[in-house]
Amino acid sequence: MNTKLIILLVATIAIVGSLASHPAQQMNNAPAYTEGGELKRPANYREWVYVTTGFDMSYNPAMSMDHHMFDNVFVNPEAYAAFQKTGMWPDKTMLVLEVRGAKSKGSINQAGNFQDTEVMGLEVHVKDETRFHGQGNLAFFGFDSDKPSKMTPTSAACYSCHAQHAAVDTTFVQFYPTLLPAAKARGTLSGEYAKEEVGRK
Repeated sequence: MNTKLIILLVATIAIVGSLASHPAQQMNNAPAYTEGGELKRPANYREWVYVTTGFDMSYNPAMSMDHHMFDNVFVNPEAYAAFQKTGMWPDKTMLVLEVRGAKSKGSINQAGNFQDTEVMGLEVHVKDETRFHGQGNLAFFGFDSDKPSKMTPTSAACYSCHAQHAAVDTTFVQFYPTLLPAAKARGTLSGEYAKEEVGRK
């Protein structure tokens, strides 16, 4: 066999092997932390799977706002695919909640609202069984810039609210129209959520 051809084949095999052992997408979409344990803001979350948008949603009936808001939720593709198969979130799941202001005046719009270009806030819900094993494997992080974020303290209301009302694995799958059917089909809905649904009927 030609020497140049042998060298080319060896190089190709090495490249393919490297890609197989270090899949770029998986590495990019997994949680990344600083040495101090802060979560790095997922830069490419807008390329992930979009699961829902809420408009002026509030879990507190006493809450009153002087403006309208949209909240968009994205999840890393690997986690979305796994949930569709099992009805549960796999380890290294990241759900991103992106908050944007609502605008009503612009271009040809005559009624209703559309999303502003400015991101008002960003929260990330992470499932990391090794890092957060002592707290149900899940943690919240809030970002107000591109800088890494410290974990939201477990005393914050978001933890107890998600534990008490979430449909699956402390996440609000009840608001994710493409994932709720998968959870129902696989029987993974939480007992707390099931009781709330019965109470609303």
